[in-house]
Amino acid sequence: MIMIYFLFIIRSAFEDFYRNKLRTFLTSLGILIGVSSVVLLISLGLGLKAYIKQQFDSMGSNLIYIMPGNMSGGGMGGMMSEIRFDNKDVQTLTRVKNISAVVPFVIKYSKVQSKTESATYELAGSTMEALDLMNLEIEFGRPYTKADVEKGAKVVVLGPKAAEKLFGSSENALNKIVKLEGQGFKIVGIIKSKGGGGLGMPSIDDHVFMPHTAMVSFNPDKKFYAIYLKAESEDAIPQIITDAKKLLAKRYTNEDDFSVMEQTDILNTVNSIFNILNIVLVSIAAISLVVGGVGIMNIMFVSVIERIREIGIRRAIGAQKKDILWQFLAEAVLLSGIGGVMGLTISSLAVLALRTLLPAYIDLSTVLIALGVSSGVGIIFGVFPAKQAADLSPIEAIRYE
Repeated sequence: MIMIYFLFIIRSAFEDFYRNKLRTFLTSLGILIGVSSVVLLISLGLGLKAYIKQQFDSMGSNLIYIMPGNMSGGGMGGMMSEIRFDNKDVQTLTRVKNISAVVPFVIKYSKVQSKTESATYELAGSTMEALDLMNLEIEFGRPYTKADVEKGAKVVVLGPKAAEKLFGSSENALNKIVKLEGQGFKIVGIIKSKGGGGLGMPSIDDHVFMPHTAMVSFNPDKKFYAIYLKAESEDAIPQIITDAKKLLAKRYTNEDDFSVMEQTDILNTVNSIFNILNIVLVSIAAISLVVGGVGIMNIMFVSVIERIREIGIRRAIGAQKKDILWQFLAEAVLLSGIGGVMGLTISSLAVLALRTLLPAYIDLSTVLIALGVSSGVGIIFGVFPAKQAADLSPIEAIRYE
């Protein structure tokens, strides 16, 4: 019986919507825009976090990162810090037990030129262990070797996208010469594609790898931006972090001069930053939901005024206050729900289109949030007009003109 009652109310609501199709659409438009904005931002946030996790996972396991500055306070410490590591720090860290590699990195953005093309790429100068440390495989040619590092040989290993941009294909790039900072470097290898990139973040496929000793002319102070340690086992990581901190603290007495972190620490720090940004952006987008809710409230008040005589007649023939209340509340919720479903549909199509360019996806929780929020807006902003309709005096309503 209750089911029949609510079906009757829903059918009556849709009949009213059908009589006022344009008004129904325009009223739902505010909710549509709000829901689609919120869903898109949540989807981009979820996709970005998944992408970052994938990038960290693809770099291998048991890695420990030593960065300049205090990275635990929001992730910007390394950029702001004046500290840069040098070969003395690398030699000091080789004394840490239970590690299989100490790999320093010099990072620099520079224009890379072939005979016909040029583009700006991230240069990563390091030792011969760098490619293995990052789980990078050579597709064509060879990696640079220990001898190349010792001699400061001007050789590079290109990512496949960089090779294709500069030479048309990866195979064509092998053994060719590129110019960096006016100097010629021979391409000795091309790595296999790792994918990734997007949202302004460079892909490994767009990197240029080389011996750090070959970068002396554009890294004259021979400083390193970061040092990576490879632990022999996961169980050894906590002790390695403790030992590395103790050794570096002898030289860098300020605890904010450097950070020693494992992958999960960095991932948590990055995720916390993006979570805050996502909350702020979603909150801004949610303002349009409030605007849409005010629109629903306004239209429902207008609907009450237009239907005062109808309300009076229904009350006169036996309808109770709760019946009128449910009728108008159902209309408000359905109006909001229609906007929510349309917004969810549009944002889902937009996410499918964006996935070719940006990391984004919609999960079940996003769908439930979208539908729940849109329904909630209908209830919150529909209850006042519904109560006004229910409180009308039947006699005064019938006499209303």
